[in-house]
Amino acid sequence: MENTYYFDKAPIAKAVAHFSLPMMLGMSVSVIYTILNAYFIGLLHDSVMMTAITLTLPIFSVLMALGNLIGVGGGTFISRLLGEKKYDRIKEISSFSFYASIVLGIIALIVGIISINGITTGLGASIAAFTYTKQYILVMFIGAPFIVLNFSLEQIVRAEGSAMVSMFGMFISVGINLILDPVFIFAFHWGVPGVATATLIGNIGAVLYYSWHIIHKSEYLTFSKKYFKIEKSVVFEVLKIGIPVAIMGALMGLTALVFNNFAASYGDAAVAAFGISQRILQFPELIIMGLCEGVVPLIAYNFTANKGRMKSAITFTSMTVAVIAAIFGIIVFFIGNHLIGIFTIDAQLIEVGSYVIKVIFLSLFVTGFTFLIIGIFQATGQGKAAMIMSLTQGLIMIPIIFIMSSIAGFHGIIWSIFIGDSLTLIVGVTVLYFIRNKLSVNIEEFEFD
Repeated sequence: MENTYYFDKAPIAKAVAHFSLPMMLGMSVSVIYTILNAYFIGLLHDSVMMTAITLTLPIFSVLMALGNLIGVGGGTFISRLLGEKKYDRIKEISSFSFYASIVLGIIALIVGIISINGITTGLGASIAAFTYTKQYILVMFIGAPFIVLNFSLEQIVRAEGSAMVSMFGMFISVGINLILDPVFIFAFHWGVPGVATATLIGNIGAVLYYSWHIIHKSEYLTFSKKYFKIEKSVVFEVLKIGIPVAIMGALMGLTALVFNNFAASYGDAAVAAFGISQRILQFPELIIMGLCEGVVPLIAYNFTANKGRMKSAITFTSMTVAVIAAIFGIIVFFIGNHLIGIFTIDAQLIEVGSYVIKVIFLSLFVTGFTFLIIGIFQATGQGKAAMIMSLTQGLIMIPIIFIMSSIAGFHGIIWSIFIGDSLTLIVGVTVLYFIRNKLSVNIEEFEFD
C-alpha cells in the first residue's frame, strides 16, 4: 500500500509536504488563472466588465460549496476509514459521493436557470453591469453539474492519498482555462461570457481526468453502482461534515454579496478595487488553504491510527502558516500599489485599491489559523464544532459589515473584513479548547458527533 507510507511512516515534514504541496501548487495555479481572468478583462479597459466578474464570485462560491458538501464530507470519512483498513466501506462512500454530486449539480442548474434574473439583481448588478453579470452566471449554472463534480472528486481523490493526482487535475483545469481565455476574449470577442466558458471547459477537463483515474488507477475508489447505497449511516457521516462546509461556503458567498452591495453604493470603482485586491489576496490565501486542506487526510488517518503523529502534523502546519502569512504580508505592505497597477491604469482604482489591499491582507494572519482549526474539526469528525464555525461566518461577519458601514462608511466596510475574521478565529480557538479532550482519547473510546 504505497499511499499509506506517507500516512503513517514518513517524517512529519515530508508527510505534510507530500499531502499539502500538490494542493498548494494546484491552488496557486488556479488563483493565477482567476487573476489572469481579471488581467485579460482589464486589457479591455472596461471597468463595468471588471465589476461584473467581481459580482459573480458568490455564485462560484455556492457551486464550490455544493461540491465540498459531498467532497469534504465524503473525503474526510474515507481517510478515517483508510486508517481503520475498511476498504469496502470506502468504495461505498466514493460511489455515493459521485452520484450525489451529480444530483446536486443538476438541482443547481434547474434552480439557477429558473431564477437567473432575480439572482442577477440580487448580486447587486448596476444597470450597466446587469447584462454582463447575467451572461457569466448563466454559463456557470449550465455547467453546474461539472463544477460541483470537479470540486467533489478533487477532495475524494486526495482523501485516498493521491495528492499528485489531485494537483494534476487542478493543473488541467487551469491549463485549459489559460489557453481558452485569450482565444475567447480577443479572437472570438466574447468578453465576459468567454471568461465563464473557458472556466467551465476547464472544470469539465478536470472531471474527465479524475474519472479516468478512479476507473483505471485507484486502489480504493469506485463509481460502480454495485457499491452505491443510500444508507442512513453513509449519508450521516458524509453530511455531518459536508453540511457545515457547504454552509460556510454559502455564507462566504452571502458575505461577499452583502459586501459588494455596500461597496456598490460608492460606485463601480469601489467594487472593482475590492475585486482586484481580493484576487491578489487569493494567491497567498489559497496557498495557506491548500496547506491546511492538504493536511486534512493526514490528520484524519492518524486520528484513528496515531494520535501523537496527528498532533505533530498540526504543530508543524501551524508554524508553516505563520511563516507564509508573514512573508506575503511584508510584500503587500511595501509594493501594494504596484500590484494593483498591474490590473488597471485608472489612477482612482490604484489609489483605492492600494488602501484596500493593505487592510484586507491583515486578515491573512487570522484566516490561516482559522483554516487549520476548521481542517482539524473536519478531519476528526467534529460535526458540531464544524457547524459552529460555519454559522460564525455569517452570524459575525454580516452584522459587522452593517455596523461598521454605519459607523465609518467605506473605511468601515473594508475594516469589517479583518474584524470579522478575527472574531471568527477567537470562536474557533474557544471551541477547540473545549473539545480538546475529544481529540486525545483512543478511537475505541470515542464516539463521533
